[in-house]
Amino acid sequence: IGLKLETDGWASVEEILNNSPLQVKLEELKYVVANNDKRRFSFNVDFTKIKANQGHSVKNLELEFKEVIPPEILYHGTAVPFLKAIQASGLNKGQRHHVHLSKDRQTAANVGRRHGEVVILAIASQRMYQAGYKFYLSENEVYLVDLVPVEYLRVL
Repeated sequence: IGLKLETDGWASVEEILNNSPLQVKLEELKYVVANNDKRRFSFNVDFTKIKANQGHSVKNLELEFKEVIPPEILYHGTAVPFLKAIQASGLNKGQRHHVHLSKDRQTAANVGRRHGEVVILAIASQRMYQAGYKFYLSENEVYLVDLVPVEYLRVL
């Protein structure tokens, strides 16, 4: 629909409602945001803007996430075909802005299951933090980091 994002990732709700070929109504958009199982989207306080909470693959965005001290261990779900590459070079963000990590194994398993037979990786996030890596927390409680080197990974 030619939607233009602001530099911080926000988009105009009015632009979405006026240009969507699906003729979406504001109440329907509110329903999607409120009921998305991964809480992928957020509105601003007056419902005039919407954004993805993390995982932007759009270039040139200046995303603002809250820097946090991570728990001792975080988790990443992946699939068997990707394991050898991860064990060789660690977790890299690829086309995304960050590597996504979960605070529990079940969430990581759900993410990994989308790509095939699931493998859960335990990330020594507290050790990473102490070594100087910065962690962020998105509004939907996904931990974000630029990369996870191999020495901080363990296959469960």
